[in-house]
Amino acid sequence: MRKNSYKWATGGDVNAFFGLVLDNLAGLILALTLLSGVFQFPVNFAIRYMVPGTAIGVLVGDLLYFFLAFWVARRTNRSDVTAMPLGLDTPSLIGMVFFVLGPAFVAAKASGLDELAAATQAWHIGICAVVLTGMIKLVFAFGSNWIRHTFPRAGLLGSLAGIALVLIAFLQIPKIFEMPLVGLPAMIIIFISLIGRVRMPFGIPGALASVCVGCLIWYIVIFVEKLLAGANPFLLSPDLKGAIWFPIEWLDAFTFEWFGALNKALVYLPYIIPFAIATVIGGIDCTESAAAAGDEYHTGWIIGIESVATIAAGLCGGVIQTTPYIGQPAYKAMGARAAYTLATALFVGSAGVVGYFNILFEWIPEAAVLPILVFIGLEITSQSFHATPKRHYAALALACLPAMAKLAMILLPTYVEYSRMQTDHGIGILRILSGGFIITSLIWASSLAQIIDRRFNFAAIYFVVAAVLVMFGVIHSPLDGEKMFSPKDLFSAEMQSHQKIVLQIAGSYLVMAGLVWMMELTKGPDDKLITSDEEYEDLA
Repeated sequence: MRKNSYKWATGGDVNAFFGLVLDNLAGLILALTLLSGVFQFPVNFAIRYMVPGTAIGVLVGDLLYFFLAFWVARRTNRSDVTAMPLGLDTPSLIGMVFFVLGPAFVAAKASGLDELAAATQAWHIGICAVVLTGMIKLVFAFGSNWIRHTFPRAGLLGSLAGIALVLIAFLQIPKIFEMPLVGLPAMIIIFISLIGRVRMPFGIPGALASVCVGCLIWYIVIFVEKLLAGANPFLLSPDLKGAIWFPIEWLDAFTFEWFGALNKALVYLPYIIPFAIATVIGGIDCTESAAAAGDEYHTGWIIGIESVATIAAGLCGGVIQTTPYIGQPAYKAMGARAAYTLATALFVGSAGVVGYFNILFEWIPEAAVLPILVFIGLEITSQSFHATPKRHYAALALACLPAMAKLAMILLPTYVEYSRMQTDHGIGILRILSGGFIITSLIWASSLAQIIDRRFNFAAIYFVVAAVLVMFGVIHSPLDGEKMFSPKDLFSAEMQSHQKIVLQIAGSYLVMAGLVWMMELTKGPDDKLITSDEEYEDLA
């Protein structure tokens, strides 16, 4: 057999590079905006101590995925392998800010520490959390390939579609409408170039053209506003004298003083474990999605590398875990190979270590980069349906419902007072539905797919597993922040008000398992397994 030379760099890597880089920059910008805006966390501290290590995690992960693409190309003798993209995990980024870093900072200040000491303590807790997350993922990596082959594609891609459509694509739309003059024109260029696949003038990459147009409009608006206000319209850009070049404060992580905060970090373990499990499931989804697009990666390698990258980020002072991005089919559709991950690794890593992320944070309006996330969400959703048997479409749609509940819980604090969030019955039900939504989506979609295929025994097993997970708060936790608990905690004073609903949900899953199992026991000789869309259509 003739050996195919791997074409690891193509024109499509340029578009993919801007897409992946801007995705990561949007994550960093979002983290700093939430920390400073919601918790008054000092931005300079975050840039000097937290950002470099977080960026190094992306550097390590994307470099390893770059080399992994070469190995897969050699093993499969293919020249068109697209590397797996890696970046900051957006759902756990939000979770780390709202349930770990922010509360830790506020609690430290309430204990009497000054702002610098409180920020340092929160940083140390964040480092411990990220290192623990990486270690948990590393353990799960050894059984990940088994998980991939145990769950049907509709289950794996269903949770993926829910995240992509609801949390990646839709969640950006309100932010875009906050700056419609910037966000909407940038978004239509993304639609024209990346979805419509229309060539931009002079061959400019669509992602780059989108950001440039967004920034141009943004600065024109500022220019006009300053002109009308009588100010100097040419003072548009941030003061470069305030830039933070070559920050060295993050090197304090290598003194390992943060290890002393381990006991404080263990308090947040009920949040840390779901973050880790969610990215493991996400890594499995990514592997399945890449396989559907034509690139066969070993699940254990994908999750193992993201685990190493997460641990590297923590050891260097990073506070946000890395994860493989579910946009691999989107980047493959752009014609990308492996060069884009190498370029992203070097750009994001140097942005944090050299310090020019501070300039990007000041210069690029958020609305100019968010349309790229909208495109990635739409492309992944489309790919999920394309790669799933038609008879399982309903399972994919079902998987989106828990993600919608998660979306509601993310948006509600903006519009509803905290006291009502704790007492309103309807909001409490939404919290329960959204708890562990990725795993819920996986179980719901997988069980429905098995029912469609007449594999009732497997569907029953999924529901039994769901009942067990409910008893530990892995899914449907009624506590703030999707906090986990043990079954014996149900009889404590703290959980007394939640005991009834938890037991009812767990019991309901067992009843569902029993009903489905009875269908297995009462199957007639004509109730054969459904193995194709044609056989399913014949049942109508």
